[in-house]
Amino acid sequence: MSNEISQKPQGDTAHFFENKVIGHPAGLFVLFFTEMWERFSFYGMRALLVMFLTSTLANGGWEWSREQAMALFGSYVGLVYLSTMMGGYFADKKIGYRWAVVVGATLMTLGHACMAIETHWSIYLGLVLLVFGNGFFKPNMVSIISEMYKSHSEKKDGAYTIFYMGVNAGAFFGILLCGYLGEKIGWSWGFGLAGIFMFFGMLQFWLAQNIFGDIGLKPVKKDVAKAEVEDDGDKPNPFTMPQLVLIGVMIVLGLLWIVFEPAKKISNGTVDIFDWNLLGLSGNNFTILLALVLFLGLLIYRIAKYSPITRDRMIAVTFFAILVIFFWAIFEQSPGTLTIFARDYTNRILEGSAGTIFKVVNSLMTLVPLGIITWVLWRLFVKTFKKYAIANIILGSSFVIVWGIAFWMLKNQFAEETLEVPASWFSTLNSLFIISLAPLFSKWWESKYNPPANVKYAIGMALLAIGMACVAFGASGIEPGAKTASVSMVWLILVYLFHTMGELCISPVGLSYVSKLVPPRMIAVMFGIWYLAIAIGMKGAAKFGENVDKIADEKGISYFFWMLTVVSFVVAIVAIVFAPIIRKKMHGVR
Repeated sequence: MSNEISQKPQGDTAHFFENKVIGHPAGLFVLFFTEMWERFSFYGMRALLVMFLTSTLANGGWEWSREQAMALFGSYVGLVYLSTMMGGYFADKKIGYRWAVVVGATLMTLGHACMAIETHWSIYLGLVLLVFGNGFFKPNMVSIISEMYKSHSEKKDGAYTIFYMGVNAGAFFGILLCGYLGEKIGWSWGFGLAGIFMFFGMLQFWLAQNIFGDIGLKPVKKDVAKAEVEDDGDKPNPFTMPQLVLIGVMIVLGLLWIVFEPAKKISNGTVDIFDWNLLGLSGNNFTILLALVLFLGLLIYRIAKYSPITRDRMIAVTFFAILVIFFWAIFEQSPGTLTIFARDYTNRILEGSAGTIFKVVNSLMTLVPLGIITWVLWRLFVKTFKKYAIANIILGSSFVIVWGIAFWMLKNQFAEETLEVPASWFSTLNSLFIISLAPLFSKWWESKYNPPANVKYAIGMALLAIGMACVAFGASGIEPGAKTASVSMVWLILVYLFHTMGELCISPVGLSYVSKLVPPRMIAVMFGIWYLAIAIGMKGAAKFGENVDKIADEKGISYFFWMLTVVSFVVAIVAIVFAPIIRKKMHGVR
């Protein structure tokens, strides 16, 4: 027997399409709702974390500076995505996708519970648990989808876009409801609510898991004859001991940097393990650059070992990952600079008819998406209730709670005569627009007008640039050094509209391309590497956020947004220029 390990063979997956909901397997929507509650918890907590850290002691916060809060937040989000490589490895080699999802959801539930306690030790412990929980959970949900659609690759783009709609439904309601409870009632209420719905998501996934057949079960050893040559013509390429040692060194270097880089800011310089220089670089910069060089060297070496077709396709994935770094570094300004812009530079006070219009619009924004998602839930009930009654009852109960909190929130808002729109409210627009536009983009990707991969990325980056140009233009009248202004809310609404369309061109289809281009036996690990690119982008976004005040004081906040606009357009041009090369290396994959 060979030592090669793989997920249990699945064979043809056509049987999943015999029991369909809205044209897709019912199992997709079990994953849809599981991911929805996970994103509810993640974005619900995320909406509160920076505000909690920067709030005054009198308001229950820690009274940190914005630079300190963004440093911790950036490292937390970066670690969330870095940990997916660990989760992908354990799922692929040890415990299977399903157990990885359950372990991850359990850790995240405990993490939110710790944060609800609101002591220093519990907040830090909660963040650690959330990091490891996300690592086990995140890469393996999309891996299950990849296996389910293995025989229907032409429907993968649409499936991932629908799945992404569930992701953003959770983000929308998490920001809206956890944010409201945290700001109006108390931080622990917001953190606690996030944990409750993560627990609901874990229960309904566990109780309905048989809907996935053999997908995601514990890995089994394969016979030598089956393992010797894979479907793609490659021999197994396991990691050697020196490579594993090198990976360990990279992990240590990366963790030292991502943990102690913010620690220096949070401690005001008293904790600084990088107080040294080497080769003209500070210890801080040398450490992270060495880790990146080692990673790229190992990646290039391993890619060269595969057959020409696999090698070319992995080069294409790497190219897309580089584009994704730039996309997220610019897109993920929402919890940082765009929220700052909303709080300090945007007119959010609404009175009279303006306030009434907002209340009506906000009610429709809340209830219509909730109604649509509830309709999807009903369609799933019709198809699966007989077999998975308890899972459906738990899922239905969670929606009853959400409806109750939503009505309570709207009732309170209608009772206010003068309304101040919360700064965090604007972040919900991204999720709202995705819920509205995802079906249209899904149909586009399944039509004959489906553009090539590079064109999708170019369109996404161009839309990102247009969004940044909107806020840059809106902020053009703000003088350098100004601490407040009263810019129209319209500019921020336009930012989130264009950014959402750009996200739909890049993020969900990016996952689809990874699943199409990467050999099945490496799918979870490669999703982990994909999330590494996202982690770098997220940390880059936080670094921008740390410096926005300095740039705004020297050249104006409009200059900051124009910088991001130019970078976005340049990356869009690069995507187009390399289109012929990357199309050739994809070897027919669309």
